[in-house]
Amino acid sequence: QVQLVESGGGLVQAGGSLRLSCTTSESIFSITVMAWYRQATGKQREMVASLTGGGSTNYADSVKGRFTISRDNAKNTVYLQMHSLKPEDTTVYYCKARKFGDYWGRGTQVTVSS
Repeated sequence: QVQLVESGGGLVQAGGSLRLSCTTSESIFSITVMAWYRQATGKQREMVASLTGGGSTNYADSVKGRFTISRDNAKNTVYLQMHSLKPEDTTVYYCKARKFGDYWGRGTQVTVSS
């Protein structure tokens, strides 16, 4: 079972930046896809960014050009660098790992003030 621990959330003003981190309990090489999701209150969880083992990335239209997903293999960590943050980016962000099934972190809160 893959365990995930997110960090890096917090409060930032609109236009600011944050970097989220997700550290896995297993080698990141063994994981098929790493992704960041977010879920606002009363809404479905949506994919924000994903990164395959081969290095392919995919982004939600709402974050393209502002967010970047990357990884540090040596640290078994995936990052979500977020720039030009908007109040509508405020929500809980979750890390997901796909390895013969989906595993989720507990989430980290991002709050963007206007």
